[in-house]
Amino acid sequence: MQHYDVILFDVDGTLIDSAPGILNTLEEVFRKMNVDITGVNLRRYLGPPLRKTFAEHFTDPAKVEEAAGLYRASYAVKGSHECRVFPGAAEMLRRLKEAGFVLCTATSKPTQVVTPILKEQGLAPYFDFIGGASMDESRDTKTEVVRYVLEQPCVKGKRVLMVGDRNDDMRGAADCGLDAAGALYGYGSRDELEPFHPVFLAESCAALADALVNAWPDR
Repeated sequence: MQHYDVILFDVDGTLIDSAPGILNTLEEVFRKMNVDITGVNLRRYLGPPLRKTFAEHFTDPAKVEEAAGLYRASYAVKGSHECRVFPGAAEMLRRLKEAGFVLCTATSKPTQVVTPILKEQGLAPYFDFIGGASMDESRDTKTEVVRYVLEQPCVKGKRVLMVGDRNDDMRGAADCGLDAAGALYGYGSRDELEPFHPVFLAESCAALADALVNAWPDR
């Protein structure tokens, strides 16, 4: 495994188990918009961009925006607090920070949504830059988010690794010419991640930290 200077982290399913709040909010929005989700596995929507999720159910872009607006209004009040940090995530970030890595997020959550969550969960101080999507469609895919983070002064020109749990994370990294590592403890699966040839797959936050820190013990 090559040497990296910067680690970009996905948030949902990689640092924070946000499934309860996301699923509860999705159910509420679909109910309000009279969408029958009987038999729909909502867990597959854990991670991908919000508009991508709603576009599977609404062909009218205005309806997609309406659903996204309803989701964000409810999520800010309730869903954003229905989450927990994955076991070992804070310790992982502490170890990586002490080892000298630059740490950033690259999440499909809008920056103004994810920042309060990271602060509430005690993870925000570990990050040199909190990168996320925009509230509008100008920066809405994981590829666009990763590209945005790569332009930041603390990242630009450095060797970067993307860490995430879903194929959107792997694809975003590949589109931007980055290596990626997979978090198997998140919402994805080995079968979902392996086709993207991640540099390694971690079963836990501790294993992820070990792989990065122990690769360069003199860092």
